[in-house]
Amino acid sequence: MPCRTCGSNKRAEFPAEIAVHIPGPNHLNKPHLLVFPEILVCLNCGNAEFTVPESQLGTLANEIQGESKDFENH
Repeated sequence: MPCRTCGSNKRAEFPAEIAVHIPGPNHLNKPHLLVFPEILVCLNCGNAEFTVPESQLGTLANEIQGESKDFENH
């Protein structure tokens, strides 16, 4: 599948570690959540895409429950 930004087929996957911070003042003192997705990078324009692993998606959803106002502002 070509890059959504530039249409190039020059793309490669890379393992990654990403620190996700939950938005909002109630979460300032909470630790970030580390996710370990495969990132698909366009080697032509640098556009990158990833999907949060399902095993960690539930954790993110639980963290923002009740914080929908803060979440919608980001």
